[in-house]
Parts: sequence; C-alpha cells; structure tokens
Amino acid sequence: MNKVPLTLRGAELLKEELQRLKSVERPAVIEAIAEARSHGDLSENAEYDAAKERQAFVEGRIAELEGKLSNAQIINPTELDAEGRIVFGTTVALMDLETEEEVTYQIVGDDEADIKFAKVSVNSPIARALIGKEAGDVAEVMAPGGIREYEILDVKYI
Repeated sequence: MNKVPLTLRGAELLKEELQRLKSVERPAVIEAIAEARSHGDLSENAEYDAAKERQAFVEGRIAELEGKLSNAQIINPTELDAEGRIVFGTTVALMDLETEEEVTYQIVGDDEADIKFAKVSVNSPIARALIGKEAGDVAEVMAPGGIREYEILDVKYI
C-alpha cells in the first residue's frame, strides 16, 4: 500500500478519531445490539438492523483509520528544508491575478483537507499546480471555469 502523507496535526486528528471509535462508539454499538436482542424476534427488529448497520460502519472506519495510520508518512512542515519551494505541508499566500484577491492555503493530505480552514488536498488541482514553485512564480490552475492564474506571494513552513 502507498504511503499516506499527513501533517502532524492530521495524524493527531486521525488518532483521536480512532480512539473515540474504539472507546466510545464501539461499546455503545455493542450495547445497542444487546438491547435490541433483548426485544425478541430479530427478523423484524428495526433497532437490531440499525445497530448492526452502525456496527459495520464503525468497524469499517476503525479498519480504514488503522490502515492509514500504519501507512502514514508524517511530515512536520517546520522541519522542512525545501529552499523556498512549495511542498507538502507548506502554507502558501497567493494572489488571484484576475480578481486581485489574496488567499492563503496549507497543502495537506486528503483526510485533512477542509477549505473552511484553508487546507487544500495535495491532490487538488491548485496544489498540483503549486508544488515545486516558489515566491514570485505564477501558477496556472485548471479550474472548472477555466484557467486561473495565481501569483505566489509567500511560502511558509509553519
């Protein structure tokens, strides 16, 4: 299996979710199944079916998280020495050359990506266009509305 790139914070969040699933969700589902079984006939027991479905989801997510964490390549942006180039984990200040709007993004793994928190996936079109560039360069990004150009204002390893 391929390595899964994660920032330190992303790995912490996955570990927290895994811990919560194992210590809170799994016991709650087991209890719900036991409660539903105590109601008798399982063939027409909606509570039992829902609890078993929830159990399958929880166990599947636990397996997925364990797999990702076991294959994780944890990258600490503060320890990077990329000589000013944009790489995984960097925080990038950009200016949209069309609208002159400034935006800042951190390039993170797929599981960490959340545009509300200015975190974009390393596999997103904008991140792919930025990787390897440095401050002062212009990146062309294939967006759904056509090509967008961004000037790279600053590259930080924070």
